[in-house]
Amino acid sequence: MRFLVVGAGAVGGYFGGRLLEAGRDVTFLVRPARAEQLAATGLVITSPAGDVTVPSPPTVLAAGVRAPFDVVLLSCKAYDLDGAMDAVAPAVGPGTAVIPLLNGMQHLDALDARFGPGRVLGGSCFISAKVNDAGRIAHVSDPHRLVFGERAGGRSGRVDAIAAAMAGAKFEAVASDDVVQEMWEKWTFLAALAGVTCLTRAAVGDVVAAGGSDLVLALLDECRAVAAAAGHAPRPGPWEAAVRRLTHPRSVVTASMLGDVERRGRTEADHVLGDLLRRRGAPAAGDRSLLRVAYTAVKAAEARAARESAPPA
Repeated sequence: MRFLVVGAGAVGGYFGGRLLEAGRDVTFLVRPARAEQLAATGLVITSPAGDVTVPSPPTVLAAGVRAPFDVVLLSCKAYDLDGAMDAVAPAVGPGTAVIPLLNGMQHLDALDARFGPGRVLGGSCFISAKVNDAGRIAHVSDPHRLVFGERAGGRSGRVDAIAAAMAGAKFEAVASDDVVQEMWEKWTFLAALAGVTCLTRAAVGDVVAAGGSDLVLALLDECRAVAAAAGHAPRPGPWEAAVRRLTHPRSVVTASMLGDVERRGRTEADHVLGDLLRRRGAPAAGDRSLLRVAYTAVKAAEARAARESAPPA
């Protein structure tokens, strides 16, 4: 089975690198600078599950994608999706399965419109990882879980084949019978994590130390209410896990969105926070929900960065 992994950053680089480590046929679709970096240093991963270095991992630039792959793993940011779809279009043939690992749900409409819903599986990943300036990937906590499945539910031959191809790699590969539910559970958790860490500019444990656990749980409950209204309230197990992770007094976890804010770059605020607000419906007069405050804070930071970087009038 041939895998095309779009991006070799924290998510794509980690899961694609683990598949390469296990001897699978993997190619990374990357930009020229990342291709040069990987050729020079290899793909380097440090992880509690074991470090790995893959010398000269297979890469391809967008112009070099000319034939279909069996599986396309999309690990780009939501705001890069349009460009990523253009780049992978030649790789998506009649038998290709596209597994998006983007946050939220909004991307599914765009992928369905471009490639057809029959080719687009549901997907989600659970990992805390970062890429440093040298391009090395640091997996910084235990979870490293990749979930995929048919969005209509149940199992299929192609899902079972992908699961078999991923078996033996050093991450938890889960073929889900209810992947949309798992996507909503991830979104609920991530929106609360992104909201609170971006608002406070601090890690989860720092917020707990400051006496803010009740605020974290209030934001998480707002996100749960939106999921419940959509018919996807978190199940007890994932809900309890989210509460534990968001109130752990020694947690150093932050959302990647906070890193984007601190770098004064683009963020996924519209896809992670804003789309939840949109699905919640028009705000009542005087709405001061924590979700709305968090979304406004991140968008304000984006607006400030754009204003201050603009050339003088």
